Amino acid sequence: GHAGTAGNLRPSCANQRMCRLPCAEDREVKAHGLGRQDTRNPPLELQSGPCITGSAMPQYVAMAKLYFYYSSMNAGKSTALLQSSYNYRERGMNTLVLAPLLDDRYGAGKVKSRIGIETDATTFTTGTDLYGLVDRSNQESDLHCVLIDEAQFLTRDQVFQLGEVTDKLGIPVLAYGLRTDFQGEPFEGSKYLLAWSDNLKELKAICHCGTKATMVLRLDADGNAVTEGSQVEIGGNDRYVSMCRKHFKAKFFD
Repeated sequence: GHAGTAGNLRPSCANQRMCRLPCAEDREVKAHGLGRQDTRNPPLELQSGPCITGSAMPQYVAMAKLYFYYSSMNAGKSTALLQSSYNYRERGMNTLVLAPLLDDRYGAGKVKSRIGIETDATTFTTGTDLYGLVDRSNQESDLHCVLIDEAQFLTRDQVFQLGEVTDKLGIPVLAYGLRTDFQGEPFEGSKYLLAWSDNLKELKAICHCGTKATMVLRLDADGNAVTEGSQVEIGGNDRYVSMCRKHFKAKFFD
């Protein structure tokens, strides 16, 4: 087997880029990141198989996946992202947090949750090659996870690029975003994340009636529902409210 600690590549490994976990003798996979038992935010799936070094001893191999955590507003998406990133970094692992440049509610290059915690982020636009960005960052310092805030603003091409990050670079990607806009229509990024992600996870928000909120309503200055306009309009609780489908329809189509 190979000696080593979680997050550090073992010099005896033939394929250092892919061999990120202890070999079979270290059956306690607890040495890896969030641990095998963390089912709430699992960044990787573990598979048993032949050792990639050619040894007869089997080992666990990390299979990177693309995750999409979706919800309406105020479900704690940014909080969940920040917690996941912290879990990695607490164990000496490297993460790359990405955020769209157009979302500057807390300043460009910041991911901040409603409960006050925040972190710096690398910004991107619709023209950014995310595969190239992640690849360059990974060459500078081995990455263990990529996390994207406001992932609904991704383009179709960028969602494809994130799939390439998992498939070619072996790095798990955790994307967090809204499923639908204020008209109940899917965002481009969300549509393709729902179609192409390996795992879909719903984060739940609550409507004023107490049921699960799945829709987002845009409000004008007088608190009335906005039914027309640009799909993208940055705002917070002063502009948007999460509702269940029943109450969304009552407001939007009234």
